[in-house]
Amino acid sequence: MNIKNLSILALTGTLLTACMSAGEHKQAVSSGPSTFTLGKVQSTVRQGMPQDQVVASLGSPNIVTNDEFGNETWVYDKIASESAYSTSSGGGGIGGLGGGLIGSALLGGIGQVGGNQSAGAVETTQKTLTVMIKFDPQRRVNTINYHQSKF
Repeated sequence: MNIKNLSILALTGTLLTACMSAGEHKQAVSSGPSTFTLGKVQSTVRQGMPQDQVVASLGSPNIVTNDEFGNETWVYDKIASESAYSTSSGGGGIGGLGGGLIGSALLGGIGQVGGNQSAGAVETTQKTLTVMIKFDPQRRVNTINYHQSKF
């Protein structure tokens, strides 16, 4: 392999591995799933389930109220703010002192071939999930209502 091909190969390898795209950064900062999700509520809480099993599945509620008949309503109110930032910069080049003959061009003095690139991503998300579970007089799940938003 001659010096021209070696130089091009080194420059190309440096530039390709030195930086990530904004999309790759976004994917790199994504977090795992939350432990309290609507899917978890829908798959684990069933009508007729006793209160102790609801607590075992979802944990303690944020709010407990009683209606005029003494029946309890449990409210799970979850709010999440997620913010992620990722950045990189990179560049590469070939520089040197002196001179040489590459192809048909004569290079001399101090020179550098290459470039710098930078990319980054910022993402902020707000999520809310409110779950209301109403119990009957025997303290078993009667109804389940929920509201979920993401912005």
